Amino acid sequence: MNPAGSNTQKEDFKLKDTKPQLGERWPHGGSRGGGGWISSERATSTYDLVEQMFYLYVRVVKARDLPPNPVSGSCDPYVEVKLGNYKGKTQHFEKKPNPLWNQVFAFSKDKLQSSILEVFLRDREMVGRDDYIGKVIFDMHEVPTRVPPDSPLAPQWYRLEDRRGETKLKGEVMLAVWMGTQADEAFPDSWHSDAASVHGEGVYNVRSKVYVSPKLWYLRVNVIEAQDVEPHDKTQQPQVFVKAQVGNQVLKTKLCPTKTPNPLWNEDLLFVAAEPFEEQLVLTLENRVAPSKDETVGRIVLPLHTFEKRMDHRTIHSKWFNMEKFGFGVLEADKRHEQKFSSRIHLRVCLEGGYHVMDESTMYISDQRPTSKQLWKQPIGLLEVGILSAQGVQQMKTKDGRGATDAYCVAKYGLKWVRTRTILDSFNPKWNEQYTWEVYDPSTVITLGVFDNNHLGSNDGGKNDARIGKVRIRLSTLETDRIYTNSYPLLVLQPSGLKKMGELHLAVRFTCLSLAHMIYLYGQPLLPKMHYLHPFTVNQVDSLRFQAMRIVATRLGRAEPPLRKEVVEYMIDVDSHMWSMRRSKANFFRVVSLFSGMMSISKWIGEVCQWKNPVTTVLVHVLFFILVCYPELILPTVFLYMFLIGVWNFRFRPRNPPHMDTKLSWAEAVAADELDEEFDTFPTTKAQDVVRMRYDRLRSVAGRIQTVVGDIATQGERFQGLLSWRDPRATSLFVMFCFVVAVALYITPFKMVALVAGLLWLRHPKFRSKLPSVPSNFFRRLPSKADSML
Repeated sequence: MNPAGSNTQKEDFKLKDTKPQLGERWPHGGSRGGGGWISSERATSTYDLVEQMFYLYVRVVKARDLPPNPVSGSCDPYVEVKLGNYKGKTQHFEKKPNPLWNQVFAFSKDKLQSSILEVFLRDREMVGRDDYIGKVIFDMHEVPTRVPPDSPLAPQWYRLEDRRGETKLKGEVMLAVWMGTQADEAFPDSWHSDAASVHGEGVYNVRSKVYVSPKLWYLRVNVIEAQDVEPHDKTQQPQVFVKAQVGNQVLKTKLCPTKTPNPLWNEDLLFVAAEPFEEQLVLTLENRVAPSKDETVGRIVLPLHTFEKRMDHRTIHSKWFNMEKFGFGVLEADKRHEQKFSSRIHLRVCLEGGYHVMDESTMYISDQRPTSKQLWKQPIGLLEVGILSAQGVQQMKTKDGRGATDAYCVAKYGLKWVRTRTILDSFNPKWNEQYTWEVYDPSTVITLGVFDNNHLGSNDGGKNDARIGKVRIRLSTLETDRIYTNSYPLLVLQPSGLKKMGELHLAVRFTCLSLAHMIYLYGQPLLPKMHYLHPFTVNQVDSLRFQAMRIVATRLGRAEPPLRKEVVEYMIDVDSHMWSMRRSKANFFRVVSLFSGMMSISKWIGEVCQWKNPVTTVLVHVLFFILVCYPELILPTVFLYMFLIGVWNFRFRPRNPPHMDTKLSWAEAVAADELDEEFDTFPTTKAQDVVRMRYDRLRSVAGRIQTVVGDIATQGERFQGLLSWRDPRATSLFVMFCFVVAVALYITPFKMVALVAGLLWLRHPKFRSKLPSVPSNFFRRLPSKADSML
């Protein structure tokens, strides 16, 4: 192995500081374009966290009085905008001499290859070359500069010219041409020269968009009882349960323990529903005829918008509902109109607005507000993120025999998702897009992911967008009003091992609007109060979170352009609960590291007792005497010591936000088989011998855990055995010892007892024995329940 190469690789996995040129810099002198064609009085910029990128914008509005084709007698016009080797086209209209397009074309200034902009009007022909109608030419040096928030540049009518530009032709076209930046309102929906090779539906998949997560509610269905349940076989008493369904979510009550036509359950069933409510609540009464056979004896469909919404834990009034009629002869022609019985069901149904619907992992939660907007507090700050660029992105696919990557970035915080535009065929894409979120709680996390776009054409519908990497930033680790400019490593764990896919350059600023409100939040519950007044079980929380994730992924996948399911699932860590040997090791060593401080203190106390450093031991004796004589100083001394430690550690505080730690995650030294197991599907698809080997390995790990848990239980049971008389002689000795100690402590002053005990504990090694102490020997002889284990 090459140690130098290994150190270089570890450095690549770390966070790096960057110094990008942020903010607006306008040509013609001055920081605000004072000498330009258009100037602005605005003092601050909404795009101060990104590097400025200039674009030439061409807005093609409409045309009029276009001449008809002399052969066909009609005109099918379209506009072609040409700048160097880049060409952009509008759609064509059939038989329309006065077409309306209102389309914007954006050409990156960094890639301009010509000093002349040409706008052609052509007549679409089914056979042969399209006919030339006319053109307009612009000199790039004469194009004005527009600075937002000034109003958009007014388009003008231009007469069409012939091919040589010598004579004017019939027809006019309305155009506006200006130089601007990515802050321009026309930027998100414009045609980009960077994506000139994308056509058809793929054009919508390369544009930047903002998405909003659907509003999620918990639907609580309290199934109380039913009346007049009549089975198909009237000679048998029914034994029923209720099955409830909302969309793909199906839950069942317990089977009524007795056979009766009036069963009682009083059970709560919880579902996740999203606005607008498209699904309905479907309840069916099922009669258990045989151990594996159920029959439907009643059914009712209830729309969700009819249910009451509650914001607190007040009681909702229950209602009786008539079930749809079921029975023999329902489908028979001679009995179709016969009046059937009507079972009734007693329900208490409501939409819970006081809970926060978990749609992401609780470890990386980005929003804790309740569903009901009436319960929201005022925001405490603003989070601004400038998504600058990515560097050294790996090849993700092959195009025309060469490697390529079409990268875009997605950011999620709270209900707001953002997606940057896709930069085609670039391993160093530059987005320079800035987004803002309102912050309601600092103990939240923003997640950013980079993906490769595989939906640029009509033939790519079956492919998924590939993961390039992900970054998480916890807002509470950021200093307020400071701009963090860092390069984050994009790390992906693949079946072949850990791989760095590139680096994501970000500029992040957290602005505090109310410091007092933020400090107040640190003493408040993390989740809305309903989570503590009426908590869910662990199984309910996991099940509801999974259903919420599915609903969010489905709804965002229906947007245009869609935020695809694989992207949403990766961003909200839908598989974070799956078993992984690597994660288990990482979590175990996280627990071990928590006790490292206590172990260090224990080791230091041991050295003091062993007089390894006599000066330190003497000082500890002096401190001990002072605390024994003045016990009221103990607590102030402890808190003062913690204050001094905190002030001392301020010098060594982290200067940058935390990032993905490969060492903490145990991603660098993970075995190949453990990785293969982590990427296995659930249920498994591996061969039988592989599954048997992994099962045996899991049994060995579980055996060690079992031993440790058993040892902890044994020590606890020995402590209980001191007074349980399981060992009558040991309990007798301990009881007598307690009596003697109680009498002695009543007589002797407490300071004297503490002083003698401390001196005995800190005595010199010459007065110590290498054998275990008497209390330790006595404790280890006590019985435990391990003897009774099979």
